[in-house]
Amino acid sequence: MKFAQYIAAAVLLQCALSLPASHYKPLTPEEAERLAAWTPESKQAMWQLSGQYEGDMIIQQGIRNGVIDTRLRWPNREIPYEFSGDFTESEKQYIAQTLATEFAKTCITVRPRRAGDDDYVFITGQDTGCWSWVGRLGGRQELNLKRNGCIWYNTIIHEMLHAAGFYHQQSATERDDYVAIQWQNIMQGTEHNFDKYPADMISSFGEEYDYASIMHYDKYAFSANGQPTIIPTKDPNAEIGKSQYLSRTDINKLNKMYGC
Repeated sequence: MKFAQYIAAAVLLQCALSLPASHYKPLTPEEAERLAAWTPESKQAMWQLSGQYEGDMIIQQGIRNGVIDTRLRWPNREIPYEFSGDFTESEKQYIAQTLATEFAKTCITVRPRRAGDDDYVFITGQDTGCWSWVGRLGGRQELNLKRNGCIWYNTIIHEMLHAAGFYHQQSATERDDYVAIQWQNIMQGTEHNFDKYPADMISSFGEEYDYASIMHYDKYAFSANGQPTIIPTKDPNAEIGKSQYLSRTDINKLNKMYGC
C-alpha cells in the first residue's frame, strides 16, 4: 500500500470510531512512512510503530489508575470479541485459535461474541498498525491487527492483553532495577514512550519484573540510530521483546488481576 493510502486510512479510521476522536491519534506523515516501510526483518515490532501511546495503547480519558482500576476489568473473566469484515476466513480462524490456545493457560476466557454481549472487542484489520484500548471500555471497543504485519502469534496475544488491562512491562515502577534506558539512542520526540508509572497506577501483583514478558519492548524500540534503547542489567544476556507466548509471570499476573 502506498504512503498516501496510509494517511487516508488513518483519517478514515478516526472518523469511523464511535469513541471520542481525541483518544485515537491519527498517524503523522512520519509515523505512516515508518509503518509503510516496515518488513518482517525490521528490528522493531510493528506494534511499536503504530503511532499510539507507547506505540500501540489507547488510554481512556479520565482513567489514570491503569491496571489496578477495577473499572477496567471484564466481568465474569470473559472477553468477547467479534471480527470486522476486513479478514479472510483463514485469518479469522488463525486469530481465534491463537487466542483460544494462549488464554486457555489462564483463568480468562477469550471467546466469540454471543447475543447479549454488550461489551466486546471488535477486531479490525485496517492499515494503521497494531493497537488496542487498555482494559474494558464498555460497549464496542476496537483492537486493530493490520493484515500485513500484525497477524503474528505474539502480536495477537500482546494486543489482547492490553484489552484485558495490561500495560507494557518496561513501564513498571521498579523497571530501573532491571533495565537501563539508553536515552541518547531514543528517537527525538518519542521519549515519553519510556515513562514508568507509580505504584498507585499499576501493580505487578507481587510478581518479579519479567524479561520474558510478551508485553516487554525489545532492545531497539524507538531507536534513532540502530543502537539499543533498553539494556537488561540484572541479566545482560536476557532476550527482551522476543517472546512468542505468555510467560509464566504474564499468566500469574493476569490470574491475580482477575482474582482467580
